[in-house]
Amino acid sequence: MKKSLVALAVLAASGAAMAQSSVTLFGVVDAAYANGKGAASSKTTLKNSGYNSSRLGFRGVEDLGGGLKASFHLEAGVNNDDGTGSGSSVANQAQTAANAGTQGLTFNRRSTVSLDGKMGEIRLGRDYTPQFWSETAFDPFGTNGVGTNIAFNKGGLTGVRASNSIGYLSPSMGGVKLWVQTYMGENASTAAKVGDGNGYRISFDQGKFSAAIAGSSTTTGAGVKNDTSNMAASYDLGVAKVMAMSNLTKITNAADIKGSVIGALVPMAGGTFRIASSQTEQAGKESKLMAVGFVQPMSKRTDLYATYARVSNSGGAAAVLNGGSHGTTLNASSTGYEFGVKHSF
Repeated sequence: MKKSLVALAVLAASGAAMAQSSVTLFGVVDAAYANGKGAASSKTTLKNSGYNSSRLGFRGVEDLGGGLKASFHLEAGVNNDDGTGSGSSVANQAQTAANAGTQGLTFNRRSTVSLDGKMGEIRLGRDYTPQFWSETAFDPFGTNGVGTNIAFNKGGLTGVRASNSIGYLSPSMGGVKLWVQTYMGENASTAAKVGDGNGYRISFDQGKFSAAIAGSSTTTGAGVKNDTSNMAASYDLGVAKVMAMSNLTKITNAADIKGSVIGALVPMAGGTFRIASSQTEQAGKESKLMAVGFVQPMSKRTDLYATYARVSNSGGAAAVLNGGSHGTTLNASSTGYEFGVKHSF
C-alpha cells in the first residue's frame, strides 16, 4: 500500500512538472502568383511569403518558479515555392550566393534561449534587430511582398537579424518598453571588428496610440560603419489605422540614405485594405513606391490576399519592387502584382 502511495505521489509530481513546461510547433505557409514588369523585361513567378514570411518553428517555456521562466525559440525560413530552406548569415555579414538555397533548413529567422522574470528578459542567440522591429510594425505591408516599403533595409547587412546577439527586453513601465542588443562578429582581437554592433528600441503603447524610436550601429568593414535609425508612430481611428515612419542610414564615406513611409490599414467588406506610399533618396537618386492591397480572411488561420504596386525612379535611381519586377533601367518605372494564400498553424 505504501509503495502504491509513493508511486502515485511520484506520478503526481511528474504531472505537475510537465504542466509547468510546454513545447509548441508552429508555422506559416504562404504562396503567391506574382508578375513584375520593368522597362526592359517582365517575369511571372510562383513565389513565397507575399503576405507573411513562410516558416517552421518550435518554441517552449518552462516555469522555474518565483516568477522566473526559461524559454527557447527556433524558427526556420521556408521557401515553399521550391522546397528549399532560407539561408542564414555568417558573422553578421551577407550570405554568399554560392550556398543560397542549397544549405537545407536553417534556423535563420530566430534561434534563441531566454530567461524571463519580473525585471525583464535576457535573450541569447540569433534574433531580430530592434530597429527592424519598427520597420515591420509600422509598414502596412509588414516588409513582405511587392508593397514593401522601398526604403526597407537600404545599405544594411545586419538590417533584419543579428547572429551572436545578447539582448535585454524590459517589462512595460506605464506603456514604455526598452530593448537593447549587442552582437558580435566573433573576430580575433587583431582583426577588424566586422560584424560587431549594437541596437536599441524605445517604444510607447497606450490604447490606440503606438510610437517608437530605434537604431543600430554595425561595423561592416575595416573603418566602415552602418548607422541606421528610425522614428515611427500609429493611431487606430477605428475606421482606419494610420501609420508613418522615417528612417536614416549613415554609411562611412557614403551619402546618407533617407526614407519614409506613410500608410493605413482600413477594415472593409469583411477584410482589410492596405495602402502605402514610401520613398527613398540618396545623393539625388530618388525612388517612390505606391502600393494597394486587400486581405480577405477565410478562417482564423487562412487568408487570401492581393497586392498591386508601382515604383518610379528619378535622378539616376533604378530601384525595383521587392520580389516583383525585373529589367528596370535608370529613371524608369516598374509595376508588380501578386495573388496569394497564407495558411498558419
